[in-house]
Amino acid sequence: MPNPLAAHWSLDPSVAYLNHGSFGACPKAVLALQSELRAELEREPVDFLVRTWQSRIDTAREGLAAFLGAKAADLAFVPNATTGVNAVLRSLVFEAGDELLTTSHVYAACGKTLDFVAGRSGARVVTAPIPFPLAGEDEVVAAILAAVTPRTRLALLDHVTSPTALVYPIQRLVGELNARGIDTLVDGAHAPGMVALDLAGIGAAYYTGNAHKWLCAPKGAAFLHVRRDRQAGLHPGTISHGFQEGFHAEFDWTGTCDPTPWLCIPESIRFMGGLLPGGWPEVMATNRALALRARALLGGRFGLAMPAPESMIGSIASLPLPAPRKGAPAARLDSDALSAWFRARGVETWLYHSPVPVVRVSAQLYNSLEQYERLAELLDEALHGG
Repeated sequence: MPNPLAAHWSLDPSVAYLNHGSFGACPKAVLALQSELRAELEREPVDFLVRTWQSRIDTAREGLAAFLGAKAADLAFVPNATTGVNAVLRSLVFEAGDELLTTSHVYAACGKTLDFVAGRSGARVVTAPIPFPLAGEDEVVAAILAAVTPRTRLALLDHVTSPTALVYPIQRLVGELNARGIDTLVDGAHAPGMVALDLAGIGAAYYTGNAHKWLCAPKGAAFLHVRRDRQAGLHPGTISHGFQEGFHAEFDWTGTCDPTPWLCIPESIRFMGGLLPGGWPEVMATNRALALRARALLGGRFGLAMPAPESMIGSIASLPLPAPRKGAPAARLDSDALSAWFRARGVETWLYHSPVPVVRVSAQLYNSLEQYERLAELLDEALHGG
């Protein structure tokens, strides 16, 4: 049975949707605003995209900046965090022998961007091995700092890892790397709306995050935060009319697009924060508590040790799976096929096979513990059935 708050979303009621982390899900009220904005755009495109564009973008940016603990002057909109990572990595100039540091839990798309940039410049990607399971954040910090050398030019670090669902101690890591003269690019795809953010306090040279995930804005809503002393020379992936006219001028207009996802971000923040009496702190705490309960339920059902302390868990949690019985669905199907197997039985979840097989569960206000109990039943069948 879904949470009563599920009525605010358009999700299929016949499916236990436990994979909010992949693409998010936008509430009906925010989608209604987006439809109104699109209708206004199509009634008079020139008015919308020329005469009122900048003021609308500026207003949305101010609203997002306040939520993120940032200055609007340091914030630009992008369609997704991967685009933000690309903008930074493809703007910077690297040389043969330079080292670009990341971890073994890096999001695959961003890891491939590192490989591309390093390949064309002669730089080298250095991957710090992060164990999973692990005992605590000290293991993450130690592994990353052990991989630093005098040739390290930049570190690309996740704030919340995608496959393993770990919340890295990002402010601590950025501080350690800053002290060594190394800039950090933070892939914060999952962080906004999952953990409280103070981007100015984190102090990273570059931080990109999605608004379409835990902020529940429409797809195509994300941001890139660039520290003021690093904005010169940074360019979007598409050069357009604003080239060399400043950070906002370059990123605000990269050609004709649908800006309505960005313009809906303040309403997403307002709407989601209004669903519980305690506002956003209660929203984040509620989702985290449900993710921890789901993790404990699955761990208890299958006798699994918790792979990370609760302090490193946000609104998603991953558990390494036990070895399946020979011939069981989990033994004969790859991750995609096994996900489809669950979906055919009314549960949308996320499974991954590297470095170890894991199941990752997400928790959003529309979820309920009963949905994770159904997942546990199916997981038992997938691991032990015929």
